[in-house]
Amino acid sequence: MKPLTSDEGRIKQLMKDALVEALQEQKGVFHDLIVEAIEDIALTNAIRQGANTESVGRNEIFDILKDPA
Repeated sequence: MKPLTSDEGRIKQLMKDALVEALQEQKGVFHDLIVEAIEDIALTNAIRQGANTESVGRNEIFDILKDPA
């Protein structure tokens, strides 16, 4: 890899500064994106686990939801 010229170094620093500023000013947006990504991963894992388990009927699910104890 060739060494950075001063212009390339300046561009790299400006990009870093812009990213940090965007993260600081738009915390809510980035938070929501991260939360959604984590939820998607969790749902994917649940689907994978569920694919390897025995199927149950609709009524059994609703019975569990009505009385979780």
